[in-house]
Amino acid sequence: MVKKIEIDQHLPDFEAPATGDKIVKLSELKGEHVVLYFYPKDATPGCTQEGQDFRDQFLKFRRRKTLIFGISRDNLKSHEKFKTKQAFPFDLIADEDEHLCQLFDVIKMKNMYGKKVRGIVRSTFLIDSHGVLRQEWRAVKVAGHVDEVLEAVSSLSS
Repeated sequence: MVKKIEIDQHLPDFEAPATGDKIVKLSELKGEHVVLYFYPKDATPGCTQEGQDFRDQFLKFRRRKTLIFGISRDNLKSHEKFKTKQAFPFDLIADEDEHLCQLFDVIKMKNMYGKKVRGIVRSTFLIDSHGVLRQEWRAVKVAGHVDEVLEAVSSLSS
């Protein structure tokens, strides 16, 4: 069983495949704040809007020494296409084996057109430059969310 993550606790190290033929390893990101946003599926309306919102605020995050990674269960090929089409300046992590989804406890039973399906509940996690989880947003509504995350990052940086 995977240990549940908690606010103000160090996260266990992880590595995962990402766009651009990269492997993202949490321990190698020390010194930078990290935003991990989990979303259900590439190229769907809400997920596209959320990614565009992070894209449009990307420079503000970078000025605050913050990296952004989008995560879903889609494969790298799907991620590469989605990233290119939307001109995302950040990488997308493919969590096909659901390791990160389980670590962050974002997979839940959801209703989709009257049917129960297992899926990612849109969630965002803010990790400080020392690898400590500082804030989490669960069951995220896309509108205004990225501004909330940027505000939280700003409070870490001050």
